[in-house]
Amino acid sequence: MKSLKFDSTNLICGLLFIGLGIFFALQAFSLDLGTAFRMGPGYFPFVLACALILFGAIIFFQSIRVTGEGIGPIAWRGIMFILPAPIFFGLTVRGLGFVPSLFLTALIAAFASGRMRPLTALVLATGLTIFSVLVFSYGLGLPFRRFGPWLEF
Repeated sequence: MKSLKFDSTNLICGLLFIGLGIFFALQAFSLDLGTAFRMGPGYFPFVLACALILFGAIIFFQSIRVTGEGIGPIAWRGIMFILPAPIFFGLTVRGLGFVPSLFLTALIAAFASGRMRPLTALVLATGLTIFSVLVFSYGLGLPFRRFGPWLEF
């Protein structure tokens, strides 16, 4: 008799999705669902919860069918650079302005990879900043300050 093998990572992920989907579906029932033609405030959250349950079931059944490799070590370097980057942007964009804040945010996030070199990070941050200014400031015409009051002398 064959022993049942499974991918523990996908098993946990599938069960987590199913559990969260059931939780949100039950929360949506407390709101008026309505019908497909006259949707209530709970209709869309209920549909999303059902999709989450469906995706969770697919992942769960794949975990039973396919054996995968275990979860590797936690990427602490990535966590320590990726998580603070958007927080830094949010805290400094009004004071520094869009350009310096975005440049420094991209520079911080670039070092999440151990293979990133300083010159490459500078080129990446500069390119991302130029692209973002062209798209958001000139292309879309969004009204934000490129350089903030902290940099005015």
